[in-house]
Amino acid sequence: MEYKDFLTIINRDKIEATYLFIGEEEYLMNECIATLKKKYIEESFETLNYTVLEGKVATFNDLVNTCETLPVMSSKKIVLLNDITIFFDREEKSIDKELLNYLDNLGNYLCLILLDNFNELKKNTKIYKYYNKNNKVVEFNKLKGKVLIEWINKIAKLHNANISYSNANYFVQQSSYLSRNIHSNLYDLENELIKVISFSQNFEVTKDDLDLVTIKSLDSNIFDLLSAINRGDIDSSLKIFNDIYLSNEPIPKILFMISRQIRLMLGYNIYKNKGYTDGEIIDKLHIKSYEYNKISSKAKFFKIKELEDNLNLILEVDKKLKTSTADERTELEILIVKLTEKIR
Repeated sequence: MEYKDFLTIINRDKIEATYLFIGEEEYLMNECIATLKKKYIEESFETLNYTVLEGKVATFNDLVNTCETLPVMSSKKIVLLNDITIFFDREEKSIDKELLNYLDNLGNYLCLILLDNFNELKKNTKIYKYYNKNNKVVEFNKLKGKVLIEWINKIAKLHNANISYSNANYFVQQSSYLSRNIHSNLYDLENELIKVISFSQNFEVTKDDLDLVTIKSLDSNIFDLLSAINRGDIDSSLKIFNDIYLSNEPIPKILFMISRQIRLMLGYNIYKNKGYTDGEIIDKLHIKSYEYNKISSKAKFFKIKELEDNLNLILEVDKKLKTSTADERTELEILIVKLTEKIR
């Protein structure tokens, strides 16, 4: 089930004795846990009725002893077991059967939540199959589409501001949240939005506010850099590169991202020439539709041979940086000039 389904279960007071939380959105996990505590635990007795066990050090006996303690002045006791993949790696493998038997006999005074904090629990494990079979797996994936925009609107309203659908969508595109290559979560997105709201002089957050305050993701900056290169604009290309460099992005990472975008454009052109549909190309490139739109709009300005030549130039620079004491920044600037001059 999705996290919203779990919130509905809490609101309907239909909560059961145990659940498995999986996924990458810690923000949403914490939201559900906070809602759970508010529903079932008296605030003044939280220390007695809410326990967090760390999978790095907790044993199976620790878990049992904690769960066996009855709640005090509250309708339920809530127990969290963090880092369950580490917990299972540390404990004997025979714990699987022992734990599953124990889970079958939990009292209705308890809500035990196992958290896969690193999103590493494999779906072929006995513990995952147990929870999945009983419809007690709660997924906390990244928000997207309309749900993400609604979340942004909710955060804006909490801070006495408003943001239109188009500007909220623009805000997401400028952020790193949907990037496959940069770890970013709702906490990061919330912090960025709060900064914009604090800066804005008006109730309504404008596109100008977003442009002035938000820090573009590396993905977005690389696209800007490639656009400038594609225009043959050496000055803009070098300025954008140096802005990225001064934001403390490592040179190898910048070089990798430039290479990645060019490889994606090359892949797009090759597949397009072979007659593949947009959906088929998205699957083959393993990218999201929002990134595909950017890739396809830029790739049409390049010939396949040009993109292949550009990748060879990048490969030469990469080898030089790894096998010599050449200045990284200077080598990247020379590369950018070469790429730009090929367009002029």
